[in-house]
Amino acid sequence: MDNYIVSARKYRPTTFESVVGQSHITTTLKNAIRTGQLAQAFLFCGPRGVGKTTCARILAKTINCTNLTADTEACNECESCRSFNSGASMNIFELDAASNNSVDDIRELVKQVYIPPQTGRYKVYIIDEVHMLSSAAFNAFLKTLEEPPAYAKFILATTEKHKIIPTILSRCQIFDFKRIETEDIVKHLAYVADKEQVPYEPDALHIIARKAEGGLRDALSLFDQLVSFTGNNLTYKSCLENLNMLDSDYYFRFVDMFKNGDISGSLLLYQEIIDKGFDGQHFITGLSEHLRNLMVSIDPATLKLLECGESERQRFGQQSAACGLPLVMRYLEIASDAEYRFRDANNKRLFIEVALMKLAAVMKKLQPQAAG
Repeated sequence: MDNYIVSARKYRPTTFESVVGQSHITTTLKNAIRTGQLAQAFLFCGPRGVGKTTCARILAKTINCTNLTADTEACNECESCRSFNSGASMNIFELDAASNNSVDDIRELVKQVYIPPQTGRYKVYIIDEVHMLSSAAFNAFLKTLEEPPAYAKFILATTEKHKIIPTILSRCQIFDFKRIETEDIVKHLAYVADKEQVPYEPDALHIIARKAEGGLRDALSLFDQLVSFTGNNLTYKSCLENLNMLDSDYYFRFVDMFKNGDISGSLLLYQEIIDKGFDGQHFITGLSEHLRNLMVSIDPATLKLLECGESERQRFGQQSAACGLPLVMRYLEIASDAEYRFRDANNKRLFIEVALMKLAAVMKKLQPQAAG
């Protein structure tokens, strides 16, 4: 138990090549290192858990490496790399601006900046959550950031770029990290599961990736939680249960009922969902998303917009073909309107039930177009 390390730390990338889903960033950084055109200050922006601090550490390690590989990666063998890997590097400093945000903290950092490195090429300062610095701290930092010693590099990271004053932004090269695509997260989760010898169903990993909403660290945290919950066997059903997500099978059944004009069946199925503890907002949002997925499944060109497993992708294709575009668009119009107006409804259950009845009555009006 004492030696347990969470997956987000255990499988943190240590090279540019192993960074997940940010190739536009890593390629640019490697080119800058290779050509010797390194900026004095970098600003890494983006959502939580997408690799900002990881890339900052890799960059700091790589620019101090004395024996870079042919593809511009740190060698992991030189003295600088070994000291970094053991956490004993004297050239790389990390500051958490959330808890060190005063002007005195920055003044202390500035004093250190002007002491040359004893070994290695650069002193690198990684300042996380930099938007948390006070206004006075930002101002105390400006001059050093604009004209630092040649051996000093600053890497600032933030989830809220809009909170950083323009005078800081103008002194940095800005890199915008994007949310990681679901497929990239699934591949990485599969890699971790294989390494940890955890049996899994592919659809279970897609559930985790969707729940993480583009954050790899969140996905790995959920992975650890679910491995503990399921006793080292990730199944689709167990993931749904633990993450409090509604099985997509319900939405497929609803659309089949709408297509058959089955009002009573729709109402009974909604009661089953309520009995499971899901509220109306959760349901109507999920139904709108399902209908959107049906819409993009109709044209093979937009199939890549689906964020789901292969078996579910095939099911979407079959159901969308059976419905046709006019019917799906009418369903989506009703469901989207219901989702928009749900919050203002006084009797929320009745509101959803009326929406379900409207959906189940659509087929009679569109049948000639759907059949044609």
